[in-house]
Amino acid sequence: MQSHEIDYKIIGHSMQMVEIELDQGETVIAEAGAMNYMEDGIIFETKMGDGSDVAQSFMSKLFSAGKRAFTGESVFMTHFTSQVYGKRSVAFAAPYPGEIIPLDLAQLGGSVTCQKDAFLCAARGTKVDIAFNRRLGSGFFGGEGFILQHLSGDGKAFVHAGGTVIEKQLNGETLRLDTGCLVAFSDGIDYSIEMTSGLKSMFFGGEGLFLATLSGHGKVWIQSLPFSRLADRIISHAPNLGGSSQGE
Repeated sequence: MQSHEIDYKIIGHSMQMVEIELDQGETVIAEAGAMNYMEDGIIFETKMGDGSDVAQSFMSKLFSAGKRAFTGESVFMTHFTSQVYGKRSVAFAAPYPGEIIPLDLAQLGGSVTCQKDAFLCAARGTKVDIAFNRRLGSGFFGGEGFILQHLSGDGKAFVHAGGTVIEKQLNGETLRLDTGCLVAFSDGIDYSIEMTSGLKSMFFGGEGLFLATLSGHGKVWIQSLPFSRLADRIISHAPNLGGSSQGE
């Protein structure tokens, strides 16, 4: 299914929104709860799946929904459609401070793989699927690098990430990074999770037991502040229960 053509603009800096302009009959899909505001003339409907393949059988839809449920994702997505002549806008906001990354899938080889929970919204026709790291042995212990999202199609999609986001172009090089800092990578990039070498590095290095390794030819997006790291810092600095540190 060919993706709907949509116009957009990114609003804000550290806590961004993306505003999508829809012509009559155009639809954008989004994760449940991501919508910030919408103009009159746009209707929304919660459906099972992304609607990318209208000919998909019920069992196929059920299998896709099962994968999303298994990974903790919502089984349903919200479809926003403009029903009136002219342009109407709907906006979506990221759930925590960071940046929204626009992805033109047609210019990125037709697909992008991103971290679980990174997907925000996309033009209808974009297929949003769950992918698992091929190397299950390290994947089960690699945490954030095990479960991935796969976006495919020929339209625009939007993902969000924490802190500052940088884009790197790999031309045959290899890049290693914390599994949580990886946001997305395009076709042509080989991705795996590797255990840190050396017991001293494992237990006293502070960088975690596993690193994501990316190599090949394509684009990689990296975030400076994964939500998991932010949450760990908040929890570790929170006052202890019992009222002993109420002054903090």
